[in-house]
Amino acid sequence: MTSPDWSAYRAFLTVLREGSLSGAARALGLTQPTLGRQIADLEHALGAVLFTRSPRGLMPTDIALNSRPHAEAMEAAAGALQRAASGGTNDAVGVVRITASEIIGAEVLPPLLAQFRRAHPAINVELDLSNRVEDLLHGAADIAVRMVRPSQDALVARRIGEIGLGLYAHRHYLASAPPLTNLTALALDHALIGFDQGTPYLRELLARMPIAHADFVLRCDSDLGQLAAVRAGVGIGFIQHGIARCDPDLVPVFTQEIGVTLDVWLALHEDLRTSKRLRLMMDHLSEGLAAYVAQSQA
Repeated sequence: MTSPDWSAYRAFLTVLREGSLSGAARALGLTQPTLGRQIADLEHALGAVLFTRSPRGLMPTDIALNSRPHAEAMEAAAGALQRAASGGTNDAVGVVRITASEIIGAEVLPPLLAQFRRAHPAINVELDLSNRVEDLLHGAADIAVRMVRPSQDALVARRIGEIGLGLYAHRHYLASAPPLTNLTALALDHALIGFDQGTPYLRELLARMPIAHADFVLRCDSDLGQLAAVRAGVGIGFIQHGIARCDPDLVPVFTQEIGVTLDVWLALHEDLRTSKRLRLMMDHLSEGLAAYVAQSQA
């Protein structure tokens, strides 16, 4: 029996993500019967049922859920293959895929990428905004901007520096809120913005501060969501100094008493060092992020 090709696994992943054949067909630009045949062929080749119908749409079976990471690894490898073929090693042409946290990807990288595109218009950029630590070894991205030191040996990593975060509030919030007298009254008198579930690192940080999780009046695990809430005047929250200092309406609060620091790293798979477009991007991001780090000191 012929092994299923990549299109069948792509159809499988898209149905998983969309929850229906019709939604997956729209996402892939295919007809629903064509997509249905691809799923049926994959089930036949694997000898397993991947989806069952329910009033809520197609429900993945346990086999489908267990197979998802393997299909996603194939997806990452296929994307890496396409990017590798998009330009030669000595040409400033092709595609570069960058993964970064939500806040860095949305607030810091866009102007840097605009500069890069003006200098190298033949290089296209894919930007994956995620707080997950993507696996560069399996092709999920070419370059990663990370706030923790990369632990995989096959990565080339550059430490850019250390950025600081502090508490900030919009000036309109402070104009109508009680005076900021001392840290003890901070949670009692003011609206604090923080994480919902958070990561072990965030929970550990919170344990060392005079703030409890129950003190957050708005909880959100998206850094962009928290930033938007502070900008809207909901209350006081943590913001990177380099971002807050670009907005004159954001006022620092208890900067001497409360602060957090994070390392900034750039990482690249060592096998990709010979690619000119990736070297150009690494050098450009190193310079741009170093300037951001310089304005992000406490």
